[in-house]
Formats: sequence, structure tokens, C-alpha cells
Amino acid sequence: MQTTGEADFRVDVLAIAAHRDDVEQTCGGTLLRMAARGLSTGILDLTQGESGTRGSAAERAAEAEEAGRILGVSQRLALDLPDGAIANTLENRIKIAGVVRRLCPRVVILPYWEARHPDHAICASLGYEACFLAGLARVDTGGFAPHRPFKIIYASLYADVRPSFVVDISPFIEKRHASLMAYRSQYANQQQGGGLFVPEEEIRERTFAEARHYGLLAGVQYGEPFVQREIGLVDDLTLIPVQSI
Repeated sequence: MQTTGEADFRVDVLAIAAHRDDVEQTCGGTLLRMAARGLSTGILDLTQGESGTRGSAAERAAEAEEAGRILGVSQRLALDLPDGAIANTLENRIKIAGVVRRLCPRVVILPYWEARHPDHAICASLGYEACFLAGLARVDTGGFAPHRPFKIIYASLYADVRPSFVVDISPFIEKRHASLMAYRSQYANQQQGGGLFVPEEEIRERTFAEARHYGLLAGVQYGEPFVQREIGLVDDLTLIPVQSI
């Protein structure tokens, strides 16, 4: 695992994803917006990309570092869970719980719990249970005090569900796209995997269209959708955003 291991590197918002490039696709704009508000952000990738059709784990690591720089994250860590075969085991929960304790995020972003790729769906339950485990004082993760995030939300861009809320990423849409395209080994046109991947010239159109769709739902230009399991709480009815009629 790549880590700094220092308490000084705590983050306010931590996105946990199965693969390098998942965050860039689903909540990269949100991380950019949080960083612009002065919040510290981080990413935990559970795998290293050794099973990918294109590129190598070493290439993905370099690309992830560049993408993280574009997103303005203060921490990007990677575990060594098997790519394509993530399992919700106690050992893996403890590995993630150790990172949660080290970074002490107030908010954790997970992938939505229903997904085409099994790694994504498992990441949702694995991440949730690891966050719970991180708060148990008698669970040994090899250092750092117990910590449980206050809020867990689910990035639902590719899920056929009505979002609980949308984050306005309009000012950050270009940087969001640039962070995704940092993965040249994955998204640049090439013969290997040509029938499996969207052509490079279509990626911008598709990702912008998806962000535009969710932006329109919330009355902004571009947005990223999220689901929360909890009921929302409103303090002032006159400040609820998004016009009704």
C-alpha cells in the first residue's frame, strides 16, 4: 500500500473506489469543488490495475498520480486487493479501516451498491463495513485511534436510480475531463481492446452528456449525482435549492 502514514495528512472527504480511474469518472468534479472550497480531499484505490485489458499496474500508478494532481487531492493511496476479484473479507475490511483511521475523513464517498462490475458493488459494502469497523476501539489496525466518518454517500452516476442530491460541477467540468484523460494507457485510441473501449473522440461527448443530464435535473449546467441512505434534514425552508415550478 502506498501511504504517508502521518496524522498531518488527514482529509475532510475521502473517495474510496475499486479501480484507478473510477473516482475520475463518478465524482472527480465533486472532489474539485470540495478542494475549491478549502476542504482537503483524498482517494483510496483498492486495486492496482494488474488485470486491466490495457496498460500495466505501473502505468496506472503514474497516471493516477497525475490525475490526482489535476483533482487537487492531498492524498492518493492504493491497496493491493486483487483487481477483478475484490472480496468482502475481514482482512480487507481491516486494511481499509486502517486507512480511514489514518486519514480521519468526515465524509466518505463509495460507489453505488448495484453495479455491472462486481468489484464496484463489493466496494460499496466493503467500504461501508470498513468504516463501521474503524470506529470500534478494540479492533487492531496496526496504529491510529478509532475513527468513524460522519457521513457516507454513494456516487450513482452509472446507476439507474433517482439521486438524493446533485453536486454542481459546472466550473470544474474541463478539469474533471482532464483528470480522466490522464489515463492515456486506458482511453487513448489503440488496437488492444478496441472493441471494448469507447473511442477516444467519443469520451468527451459521453461524459459531458451524462454530467449535463444530472445538471439539468438540479437546474445547473453540469452535475454529479449521489445517493444517501439517510433522510435529509432541512433547517430553513426558504433556503432549499432547486426551483419547483
